[in-house]
Amino acid sequence: MKNRTPLPNLYLALITLITYLPIFLVIVYSFNAGRLSSVWEGFSLHWYRDLLRDRSMLEALRNSVILATASSLCAGAVGTLGAVAMTRLHLRANGLVEYLSTLPIMIPEIVLGMVFLSFFSLIGLPFGMTALIAAHTSFCIPYVFMMVKARLAGMDKSYVEAARDLGAGELRAFYDITLPLMRPAILSGMLLSFAMSLDDVVISMFLSNVNTNTLPLKIYTQLRTGVTPKTNALCALMFGVTLLFGLFSFLIGRSKKYDL
Repeated sequence: MKNRTPLPNLYLALITLITYLPIFLVIVYSFNAGRLSSVWEGFSLHWYRDLLRDRSMLEALRNSVILATASSLCAGAVGTLGAVAMTRLHLRANGLVEYLSTLPIMIPEIVLGMVFLSFFSLIGLPFGMTALIAAHTSFCIPYVFMMVKARLAGMDKSYVEAARDLGAGELRAFYDITLPLMRPAILSGMLLSFAMSLDDVVISMFLSNVNTNTLPLKIYTQLRTGVTPKTNALCALMFGVTLLFGLFSFLIGRSKKYDL
């Protein structure tokens, strides 16, 4: 019997430790009773209660939820239409269009922020919620596009062909067969888009105004003055929400509910 090397397990443990230990410490110290985030003085929910009483924090949370919801809905619609069009239209430029559709993922956020800043200034669009929704939709579209396109590429075309043979028109076959099969990918992409929008700092920093402060920007502002247990509590909540939406996205993507 061959001896199995422990290196893969050690490597996995090391990567897990490096990745999740800082997050674990932030969550633990968010329950610290003291004001210093580096000295443990006992367990307390004081900082979470303090967050719920902070009106500026609740306003930033409201702005973030509105922004993420609107961006994910718009990205879901545009990304799905783009994926369906790319699958059905076999054009020479398909490869170029697909590359351009996924390009925002590869461009650094600070570059995207500067581009949106210049473009919106040029066309006269005022900074605020509208500009933020447009920008966030732009960088969220690739997530929906790639997931839906992958789903369509792996779909058994015989289902649609059978529906057409039974007399269903192209539109009826799409709504009865293709759309239910796409639904897990659409929902998964929209949930991921929601999480990415909710987590954005750089682009929001370029395009927000005094009335559209978002939760990540609020965290960034607090971190500039030092880390406190209240900041840890806010970061822990943000991590929990992002993790929850990522988990939902993963589970929906693996769901068999809409398989025929």
